[in-house]
Amino acid sequence: MSTINAIRGLRRHRTQRTGPFQRFLGAPLVWLFVAFNVAVLAWLLLSSTKTTRDLIATPWSLPHAIQWDNFARAWSAGNFGPAALNSAVLVAGTAAATIAVAAPAGYALSRLGARSAEGMTSLFAIGLGIPAQAIFLPLYAVMNSLGLVDSLWGLGLLYTATSMPFAVFFLTGFFRSLPAELEEAAALDGATPWYTFWRIMLPLARSGLVTLLLLNVIGHWGETFFALVFIQSQSLQTLPLAMLGFLQQMQYSGADWGGMFAGIAIVVLPIVVLYIWLGRRIIEGMTLGSGK
Repeated sequence: MSTINAIRGLRRHRTQRTGPFQRFLGAPLVWLFVAFNVAVLAWLLLSSTKTTRDLIATPWSLPHAIQWDNFARAWSAGNFGPAALNSAVLVAGTAAATIAVAAPAGYALSRLGARSAEGMTSLFAIGLGIPAQAIFLPLYAVMNSLGLVDSLWGLGLLYTATSMPFAVFFLTGFFRSLPAELEEAAALDGATPWYTFWRIMLPLARSGLVTLLLLNVIGHWGETFFALVFIQSQSLQTLPLAMLGFLQQMQYSGADWGGMFAGIAIVVLPIVVLYIWLGRRIIEGMTLGSGK
């Protein structure tokens, strides 16, 4: 007990020692970073309502007249309508499929006590460090042989597969943080592992599932590399590809910086709104998942 009390006392001492540093230096740095990001977002929104002439002449001033037609021009000329629908369907389907596969896998690795559970968890953790640039060539060869290139279904399958390392690793830690007494009580009542997972543990893991869902949506909404490699038809383009296509049109039709910033705002604003609305749930889910 004396050792435990000594460790607790050392932790309290370290907390008290780092308190002034966090208050007088850490907090201002965080708020400075937040202010910078808010300023960049505000400048982007203001630039999306300016003419090209105003952007070049006075890039830091307020617009003389709000140009709402920038958004209409970017939406129509950049093919943003079909691209937004493709991105919404693709991201929603990918997030749902990721959770449907990762939740049972994370529960099995954290609770069922298999001998290979630790090794499998380590393999998923190793998968987090594999860059996309190192695997896209073999992926393209495999997907091309299966007829999944230039297909939203194929791209969704690819997004789901590449999301598995983080998703399983995250949910494994989250399920480990949940109380085991409920499972023991369910087992005494004769509940099967599947019933326990579906009716007891999965509702308790709602915060972790919501966090994983939001992180998956944020990560794939603006994904460009895999979409650029595996999507070739204009009708299947996602929003980042539509943005690239709009920039290419500017090389032939003349500079339209107001329309370009409007297109960037169309791509960025849904995720910003989603994060502002549900950002606290992400922090809560990641905090609860680090309990053990």
